[in-house]
Amino acid sequence: MLTVKLLDLADSRQAKAWDEFVLACPGATFFHRSGWQQIIRRVFRHPTFFLYAEREGAIVGVLPLAHVKSYLFGNALVSLPFTVYCGVAAIDPKAGEQLEAEAIGLAQKLGVDHLELRNVEARHADWPTQDLYFTFRKEILPDEEANMLAIPRKQRAMVRKGIKNGLRSEIDSDVHRFFALYADNVHRHGTPALPRRYFQALQQQFGDDVEVLTVVGPEGQLLSSVLSFYFRDEILPYYAGDDFSARDLAANDFKYWELMRRACAKGVRIFDYGRSKHGTGPFSFKKNWGFEPTPLHYQYRLFKRDSIPQNNPSNAKYRLFIEAWRKMPIGVANWLGPHIVRNLG
Repeated sequence: MLTVKLLDLADSRQAKAWDEFVLACPGATFFHRSGWQQIIRRVFRHPTFFLYAEREGAIVGVLPLAHVKSYLFGNALVSLPFTVYCGVAAIDPKAGEQLEAEAIGLAQKLGVDHLELRNVEARHADWPTQDLYFTFRKEILPDEEANMLAIPRKQRAMVRKGIKNGLRSEIDSDVHRFFALYADNVHRHGTPALPRRYFQALQQQFGDDVEVLTVVGPEGQLLSSVLSFYFRDEILPYYAGDDFSARDLAANDFKYWELMRRACAKGVRIFDYGRSKHGTGPFSFKKNWGFEPTPLHYQYRLFKRDSIPQNNPSNAKYRLFIEAWRKMPIGVANWLGPHIVRNLG
């Protein structure tokens, strides 16, 4: 007998069983962890539906979902907003099928425009699929020098330039320095910043599995910072920010080298460079580091719309908005941004 249930975070035994399954399931990721339910509910105020399939008292599959409803960006049931991959994770094909069937029924009951599953691998040949995003993953070698030599020559020269410039990396206990760089960075790119309390909540919820690494110059000047997730034997640099002067000092390349070097020392095996849109600067940057792109399969069940939504900066209709946002005072942008970005996910 296979049953699908809703995770109740008030029940610590359920949450513990969920996370134990996620840790052991090969198809699960950091974004399947139960703590995301607290993050999405408390920080972004979106209703959540964390479904799990159970057989004979044991969890055999999970599918976390959140309902994001906005007048500007539509009405959707998503697995999972603010994550890069988080579709069905199951050790039983029938469990995966039943979880998706439950999600479809829930989407119809909620009256959403579409259901979005952010899959790493395609699950439905007949579902519309977003082909914009790619992920970049590579093995971390057990020897530090071998990792340095594995970086293509041009980018390796940039790393060595950062070292020669006297840059150093520091691990921060809070998000203060990171947020200053991140907020300024996204403002220069014309996009709203996520709220500071979100990054604080990530640290509180996931503890040592969230790490902030900051790069400073020889005089202590703040140059670059990255917030990363650790999961099993992987590290995923997820949010980052750079000062305008970081490029000339090679602080960005140095930052990722330091992250890789430190991860190597901890015995981490996989460096996950995360998601990038094809044809963008970050996409090219990761390829230049020797990482090969792998397409992600964001698949949709459409109910009240005819095509896949394109709520991203590559959409031409947001061009004027992006230009206006760049000109907005950063204090105003940081105040207004969270009210907008909470519905983008």
